[in-house]
Amino acid sequence: MGLFDTLDWRQFIEDYPGMRLWPQSDPGLGLKGRFAFRAQPPGMPEVRDEYELSVLVPSAFPRDIPRVKEIGGRIPGDGKHHRNPDGTLCLGAPLRLLINVSKNPTLVGFTENCLIPYLYAMSRNLTEGIPFVFGELQHGAPGELNDYAELLGLKNPEQAIMAVQLLGMKERCANKKPCPCGCGQRLGRCEFRVRLSQIRNLAPLNWFRTVAKR
Repeated sequence: MGLFDTLDWRQFIEDYPGMRLWPQSDPGLGLKGRFAFRAQPPGMPEVRDEYELSVLVPSAFPRDIPRVKEIGGRIPGDGKHHRNPDGTLCLGAPLRLLINVSKNPTLVGFTENCLIPYLYAMSRNLTEGIPFVFGELQHGAPGELNDYAELLGLKNPEQAIMAVQLLGMKERCANKKPCPCGCGQRLGRCEFRVRLSQIRNLAPLNWFRTVAKR
């Protein structure tokens, strides 16, 4: 089965009828159009808004995260509104996005767990002038490492670096290394290995090695 068969793109278009298939040269599935959504996180006001978006779903989805661009000119490219240099939306740190997508590894799942939270926060920022309601990371590697430390329950970015490096190793080799949690034991003797093992199963070793090099 090809990507068109395995993705729930038909359900996505049914849920967001302003979006259409978009022929493009890169491998994967392209979607483009008016993305209208309604969202109300617990304890927060409802937001109804729409953006003109293009979405490229890589052929390696859900391991590789879709690349989304806002093409209607609403989101400023001033370095303050979480847009990457290539114009794609910075939806979050790669490892957190991978984990969020794993909760529902479909195009609709990515939309609900990654894209809409970003757009909800962006809409409130643009219309009310408030900071991103779900928090903001520093740009680049420092922000990613702080996010990974929080995600993994570690104390500092140095421990997060060790953890990501261990995720890029075969499990039997990683278990012989010191545990990044700081317990003083080898990873294989610490309960923290269970958390890393769960995450390691979400992507090939090369994916984590690429993240570690960042």
